[in-house]
Amino acid sequence: MQATRIELLQSMPVFGAIRDDSLHFLLEVARVVAVPAGEPFFREGEPGSSMFVLEAGRAAVVKHWQGRDYVVNRLDAGDCFGEMALMDLHPRSASVRAEEDCRAIELDAADLHRLFKHDPEQFALMQMNVGREVCRRLRTTDELLFRAIRGETLSQGESRFLGA
Repeated sequence: MQATRIELLQSMPVFGAIRDDSLHFLLEVARVVAVPAGEPFFREGEPGSSMFVLEAGRAAVVKHWQGRDYVVNRLDAGDCFGEMALMDLHPRSASVRAEEDCRAIELDAADLHRLFKHDPEQFALMQMNVGREVCRRLRTTDELLFRAIRGETLSQGESRFLGA
């Protein structure tokens, strides 16, 4: 199972170029969580201190506004989420709810601190990868927002990303 998890992580931008031994080190301390369909991984506004890598299932990223929930993105096996909590120390910006029974690897700030003490170079690389992923998502959001402001019709998937 460990080899399969390492392979999954290596296929993700957040773990790009992270060595096998460092991923093994992280997985030794990571928790695997099971979240039943309909239940949240976490809720918007809650304090956050961990990120998740979805191993199995499907989840929705949900924003709440004026008494309504808006699905802004959908997540499949191999996607990561919650990583902003490891960088900005702010409350969760959205909820993530399991649409199917899910299993995910959870890494928290203490796990990453252990990696820092074990191998600062690999820790720095992972932090850079997380920063790049957050920037990629921000660029996508900026572009979609700009197109929406100009009045361009967005596809359903693009509109969903903006919460429309």
